[in-house]
Amino acid sequence: MAEDTLSVDVAICGAGPVGLALAALMARRGVEPKRIALVDAKALGQAISDPRSIALSWGSRQLLVDVGAWANVQPHATPIHQIHVSRRGHLGRSMMDRAEHDVDALGYVARYGDVVDALVRACDRAGVQALRPVRVTALVEDRDGVVLDLDDGRKLHAQVAVQAEGGVFGEQAERTRRRDYVQTAVIARVTCSQGIPHRAFERFTDEGPLALLPQDGPDGHQYALVWCVRPERAQQLLDLGEPEFLRQLGDAFGERLGTFTRASERAAFPLGLNADPRFSARTVAIGNAAQTLHPVAGQGLNLGLRDAAVLARLLARSLGHGIEQDGGIADALSRFAEERARDRGAIIRATDAMARVFANTGPLQPLFGLALAALDTVKPARMLLAELMMFGRR
Repeated sequence: MAEDTLSVDVAICGAGPVGLALAALMARRGVEPKRIALVDAKALGQAISDPRSIALSWGSRQLLVDVGAWANVQPHATPIHQIHVSRRGHLGRSMMDRAEHDVDALGYVARYGDVVDALVRACDRAGVQALRPVRVTALVEDRDGVVLDLDDGRKLHAQVAVQAEGGVFGEQAERTRRRDYVQTAVIARVTCSQGIPHRAFERFTDEGPLALLPQDGPDGHQYALVWCVRPERAQQLLDLGEPEFLRQLGDAFGERLGTFTRASERAAFPLGLNADPRFSARTVAIGNAAQTLHPVAGQGLNLGLRDAAVLARLLARSLGHGIEQDGGIADALSRFAEERARDRGAIIRATDAMARVFANTGPLQPLFGLALAALDTVKPARMLLAELMMFGRR
């Protein structure tokens, strides 16, 4: 293809939920949709068919409502009314309940592909342009903007470039704040004999947390599983036949849901913290591209969506009809870093502590069980934690 150059205000590299949400929010806030470009290496069909389960907080639901995407997600999403948190082998547990917070649900479990599809529809309705499948091969920033070289031979000139494609921990370049948890998440969809509708479970074990998120239908028997274990143990679990895998899952989780009767095909990915809040005058990272977290408490995507909401507001203020307004892009990105520092820091510290502190066999583990019991009896503390999970640090 002959080389040509496209010109936009905002180039968003990565059209997952966070990048799509940023585009839709900017269009809603008045940025000319044709001046926004989504650049994605994946074909649209590949993204929409992704069956992975993701947890959406109540705050993320509100964001999807704002851009007109929630109506397409809701029919396939399972509400979480309660979250049961416990420590395997020790007394003490805590229960969070939607009734304490005057919300319809603490969160929702949805398929990644359904969320992408709904946000793609919102962006299409707004008129945002998408370049896919195409990769960015080089990025050069100067005083006047950013030039991105695309692998189809074209160049994309933008006032600002947003990196929204983070990848998984094991494939990322090392950032300034990094920790390898020496854990691997084994994921699958499982069926049990005695499900509890709309109740999610976070069960801390010696190797890492085991989460079961309710999904698929009103009978409460299907769950999305995220089982964090040592890498060698993860490979063993992947290699097991289904009956033995289900038996070992039952041993790790306990009998609260009866017995586990079926499991889908399993997959696994390494876990770590990899974060860097740095930005330049014309480039910024959001979501997984800025902070990859441990999946405990399901906060990664929700934190990224809050990144998108704040950045959309600030960029909309600094741009108008292709011309930078007072303060400009550099000022908007500086303000973004300042406004997001508390929320990002709080969630990183919380997930990092939960991933490390509970995943060992040290002498303090019985105290952590008692701490969960205390949390269950001290309502203000329990509500504060739940609100952090639903809305972030405000």
